[in-house]
Amino acid sequence: MSKPLKIVSISAEVAPFSKTGGLADVAKSLPKALKRLGHEIIIITPFYGQLIDIKKHQLKLIQENITVYLNSVDQVQVNFWRGYLMKNLPVYFIENKKYFSARKIIYGSMHENERFLIFNLAALKLISLLEFKADIVHCHDWHAGLIPYYLKTGCQYAKTLSQAKTVFTIHNLAFQLGHSWWEIANKNKDYGRGRLPHINDPKIENINFAKRAILSADIINTVSEQYRAEILTKKFGQDLHRILRNRQDKLYGIINGIDYKTYNPDNDKGLFKNYGRKKIHRKKLNKEYLQKKIGLPADQEAPLIALTSRVTFQKGMDLVLEIMEPLIKLEAQIIIMGDGDKNYLAQLKKYNKKYPKKIVWLSFKENQNLETLIYAGADIFLLPSHHEPCGINQLIAMRYGCIPVVRRVGGLYDTVVNFNPRTNRGNGFNFAGFDKYSLFAAIVRALENRQYKNTWRELIVRAMTESNSWEIPAKKYVALYRKALKGDK
Repeated sequence: MSKPLKIVSISAEVAPFSKTGGLADVAKSLPKALKRLGHEIIIITPFYGQLIDIKKHQLKLIQENITVYLNSVDQVQVNFWRGYLMKNLPVYFIENKKYFSARKIIYGSMHENERFLIFNLAALKLISLLEFKADIVHCHDWHAGLIPYYLKTGCQYAKTLSQAKTVFTIHNLAFQLGHSWWEIANKNKDYGRGRLPHINDPKIENINFAKRAILSADIINTVSEQYRAEILTKKFGQDLHRILRNRQDKLYGIINGIDYKTYNPDNDKGLFKNYGRKKIHRKKLNKEYLQKKIGLPADQEAPLIALTSRVTFQKGMDLVLEIMEPLIKLEAQIIIMGDGDKNYLAQLKKYNKKYPKKIVWLSFKENQNLETLIYAGADIFLLPSHHEPCGINQLIAMRYGCIPVVRRVGGLYDTVVNFNPRTNRGNGFNFAGFDKYSLFAAIVRALENRQYKNTWRELIVRAMTESNSWEIPAKKYVALYRKALKGDK
């Protein structure tokens, strides 16, 4: 029997302490699943003092005024806090007032690279103070991307991890550094090797954390098999497809899961009425309650279509806006909950005002307590993404019997199987083209099948029966960790 592993998980956000998207859910749920498999794991994340409730999460200050040297001259002072995600699963928080604690938002600084360079070094300092001799350091997305680089090239805080291997997970390749990679002129781009600029050098903001991680990590993975294939192409590779091709023998795809304890319609306290596969009839009670709560007419016959995601181009919001009027003509009700692009939000608010009994927009920040009620109440879930590394929302939607209509890309391709009424197989509806016609046609197909009550009920049950927990992905990650430890053997 293989011995348990010692793992460090490093992420810019970890639910329930901080969250802007799916990264936080993965950074919470994967360590919990690994812990249940018997492995020893610690989590490291920034301390966003304006966002984290110290009393609620029972956080404890464990070390103060720790000096972290950035080079031979510059230094910063940090504090370390500790909380627990579950019993014997500690979460360590790095506090610095200037870079993290005084901020009311997680991202959005003009100096994001500077912030997360300090986070990376402070994380290594913390590991050395804890004397946690990890087997694996798992770095999530660009925010932790310098860790593999430091461990490969040498760092004063890396001695404790001299035997450790690094795994770098690409959650979204579009995010490679603190701002958009395409804004940097070719002559100023970071080529991923060589010494880092001085912390006060403006060039530090051009350093590509993700590129350095891809070049330095022992193992790289993405969050779905399809996305792994896509990022090797120029179309989806975000200017990193060449170096990814060079390292594709170390590149893997593992689909995300969802936390079945968090997302469980049988006992979810956020629902009006709990239900399961054997009590599907209760789902309509949640629909009626949701309609009344958000100001829509209580109408069981009207198809209620939901979209819960960031309101951005990536999520296909421009396509959704283009088909709003046609959807209204189909007598559909539409609820969109999310924050994001100001131009998209302005258009959603206009539609909300023009069709108050048909279209509702809600801010996620102000209404996130309604998230699972929306899945429970809605008939159809939309996610027409331009690109989607994995997608968690469609998995949650299926767990609640909300039928997904998605674009056939990335993790959506891997998880949503097109329903075929002739064979009675499939768990949702998908489409290929990134255009309004393809999206609208897929929605129409879903609405046509919804007219057949028994067929639709069977589709709901099938979606709810899908196995999308973290149990299988966690085991795949353990196999990946052991592959990293074996190296080229």
